Parts: sequence; C-alpha cells; structure tokens
Amino acid sequence: MSLDIAVKRVYEAPENSDGQRVLVDRVWPRGVSKADAALALWLKEIAPSDELRKWFGHDPERWAEFQKRYRAELDRNEDAVAQLRGLLGEGKVTLLYGAHDEAHNNAVALMGYLQTHA
Repeated sequence: MSLDIAVKRVYEAPENSDGQRVLVDRVWPRGVSKADAALALWLKEIAPSDELRKWFGHDPERWAEFQKRYRAELDRNEDAVAQLRGLLGEGKVTLLYGAHDEAHNNAVALMGYLQTHA
C-alpha cells in the first residue's frame, strides 16, 4: 500500500497540495501562530520522548540510532500511530516539524516508519 505522505517545515507556507497538515513535534514551534500553521491536528503524542529528543540533539552522527530508538517508541505508541494512520486513510497527510535540519528530524523518521509499517 502506498501512502500519500510528505514532510515539511512548519515555517513553510501552507499549500493546497499539503492535504491534512499534522504537527508532529512535542513543543510548539517558536514564532508560528496557530492560524499560520493551518493544522488539521497537533499530534504531540507521536513525537519522540523528551529524553530521546534531548539525547539526539539533531546530531547527524546519532541519526541511525535515533531512528532505531524512535521506532521502538512508536511500536509502543499504538494510539497515536493509529490516529495518524486514520488520517492517511482519508488522503494526503503532510507531517510538519520545526527543526532546522531537513534530513535528520523526527518527521522524516516517522514517515519512514509509516512507510515500512503500512
């Protein structure tokens, strides 16, 4: 099953092609109003634990281990994952994040998890 899923920084302007926009960070991004974010949902429960987020610190050297640990957290977070899968069943979903690093962040890891656990 192919999922219609994308990843985007929350600071980028919303587009019609985004589908349902879901913020997947535990902390609200600085300088973004709720109106500007144009969210369908803020699913903070699916974000990495504070402990894991702080350990990772967006260090690319820790990326592989971060993904492994985050997947383990997601495996134990059935309700939040099911909620996101429900949205994906309705059409395109864009996962939003606030980090500067566009390649090494929880939204990218979450998209990979969803694509391999469809």
